[in-house]
Amino acid sequence: MNTLVMKFGGSAIGTTTTLAQVLSIVLHEHEQWDHVVLVVSALEGVTDALIEAAHLAQLGQQRGYRRIVANLRTRHLALIEELPFGGTERAALQADIDRLLFDMLDIYQSMAQSSDNAISRASIDATIGVGEKMAARIIAALLRQNALKSVAIDTTSLIVTDEVFGNATPNMVLTRQQIGKNLLPLLERDIVPVITGFIGATSSGQPTTLGRGGSDYTASVLGVCVNATEIWIWTDVDGMMTADPREVESAKVIPQLSYEEAAELAYFGARVLHARMIGPVSAQKIPLYVKNINKPQKTGTLIHHYEARQKHELKAVTSITGLVVEAERDGNLTPVTAVYDKSLFSALPGPIDVIVSSQSSSHALTCFLIPTTAGVDAIHSIRSTLEEGLHDNPLTAAWAVKTAVFVTAICSQLNEWAEVTAAIFRCMKDINIIAISQSPSRCSLSLVVESKDAETALYNIHRLISDGIA
Repeated sequence: MNTLVMKFGGSAIGTTTTLAQVLSIVLHEHEQWDHVVLVVSALEGVTDALIEAAHLAQLGQQRGYRRIVANLRTRHLALIEELPFGGTERAALQADIDRLLFDMLDIYQSMAQSSDNAISRASIDATIGVGEKMAARIIAALLRQNALKSVAIDTTSLIVTDEVFGNATPNMVLTRQQIGKNLLPLLERDIVPVITGFIGATSSGQPTTLGRGGSDYTASVLGVCVNATEIWIWTDVDGMMTADPREVESAKVIPQLSYEEAAELAYFGARVLHARMIGPVSAQKIPLYVKNINKPQKTGTLIHHYEARQKHELKAVTSITGLVVEAERDGNLTPVTAVYDKSLFSALPGPIDVIVSSQSSSHALTCFLIPTTAGVDAIHSIRSTLEEGLHDNPLTAAWAVKTAVFVTAICSQLNEWAEVTAAIFRCMKDINIIAISQSPSRCSLSLVVESKDAETALYNIHRLISDGIA
């Protein structure tokens, strides 16, 4: 049986125009495949608003979080009013939205009345998946209105995770069992499930989230568990690009990538895919397409398993903000590593990845990147938290923190092609390189540079891509 899993991002479902496009795509693909499974994100900006509301609730600011919830209700109900629903379907949908928001308000109220000043990630996870739930219900209703059997399903009943709130990892054995019980029977009845991305639940039923951008991860896990033939990620760009088009105007679509290349691109800052989604599809060798919702006729980028060619191409370049922690000293790095873990636990829902750690007779440094899923303001709060933790510990008070940028070139089996590495270094003329790292996957080379040099480094490497260096 051929099964297609399609994930629609927030930018693809936020207006009547884009929803009409979603409907057209689903109706067409439903005729081409034996089974179609949909995964949806929240409308664009909704998750950020829900995170802000949860923080306001934690601070006891009732007026603030109630205002955000009221605005979200207005936005979703206005969208429902614009869509061609019958009276009964519209009323049921509006009641569903209200129930979800009222239940969420109850949690906010409990958070506001709590005497615990620490931000509870479990409480936040219990609320920020509501955006996906509302979106799934709207799309399922739209499909039903157009003669497709469809139902919205919350992934709390499908994906079983560990208890790392904010960045949970699915338990694939238990998840397969839940999917076999709650999802596969629907597919056998030719029902199109519209499944909430981003969220899961612990084995005891407590809601969790898979990290920002986690709807991609959801699609990957579901695809593996239903033995999908292909997975399509619908977004608002033409595919994976040679660079972020907002930073490099000449960036172009990459026709195909290996799983390893795509994973490195996502890990080092490409915002189109969630970094953790590649692992499951790679293990099962499921072809993955990244496609533009506004140009469905275009192929997009194909991510799949293929044998390395004799001539290796420099595929892409990314830039992502990071921090450098350094001191004029030698000796054991254990104390400063302990400060990372302790100080940053409250700032990020998961461990910091140290990309470079280096020591000499008189100097030591470590470099780590800040994942894009942490949010645009994360770098400032993380740096402040880290500086405070270092200065409060006499063993680490001499260490200083500064912002830097990881500029990363993506090229399969980079270790075997010294001329590519040499060309990258030649184009770094007059740029101060703080540190260098080749990934264990051997398909990325990261240069840690000062923020003022990041744009030049990015453009210079992208010029190598445009010139077709191999």
